Amino acid sequence: MKTLAQLLMGILGLSALITLPALAQNNRLEDTFNGTPLYTAQGVPSTPSEDGQTPTSSPEAAPATKNLVEQAASSNQFQTLAKVVKAAGLEEALAAEGPYTVFAPTDEAFAALPKGAVEQLLLPENKQILVQLLSYHVVQGAVTSSQIKSGDIKTLAGEPVAVKVGEDGTVTINNAKVTQADIQASNGVIHAVDQVILPQEVQTQSKAAPKQ
Repeated sequence: MKTLAQLLMGILGLSALITLPALAQNNRLEDTFNGTPLYTAQGVPSTPSEDGQTPTSSPEAAPATKNLVEQAASSNQFQTLAKVVKAAGLEEALAAEGPYTVFAPTDEAFAALPKGAVEQLLLPENKQILVQLLSYHVVQGAVTSSQIKSGDIKTLAGEPVAVKVGEDGTVTINNAKVTQADIQASNGVIHAVDQVILPQEVQTQSKAAPKQ
């Protein structure tokens, strides 16, 4: 049986002959969202406040009334994300207390995937792959732009993403660049990114793949 990572590479039109570390073969991923974390957000960048405590949101931000799912669904740039979250059955989970940080691919980011990739991910038989892929975009805790530093953050997929903060303030998450930061939700924060975030091994394979 192929691993989830191999299946994902197949959907993206890449070679499926290379065995990669699994994109977390944890069929209990939904449990993470439901209050029994399988993983901790190790290495989450943070900036202590003056009293020594680590803030979870920008102090100047007004309280948000929409949860992460509602906030994404109400935005014109996250309509595909809202669709795939629903297909993965994670609407209720991402509406839970959290808090969570979501690096949210825009509609243009999903459109940049190989032709037919989104449609394949939406197939019922690929639901678990979709759940794992989406979990690669979610971190426990509300990490605002003022807290982001270069380094690795462990995602709810159990695999880390590499965060890099440029001298000009540009933030990249693996292959994706943050295009809009600090979209506040009642149970976390959203950072819009311009690409679907791929595991580093899959990203490397994607770059090495011959152009069709």
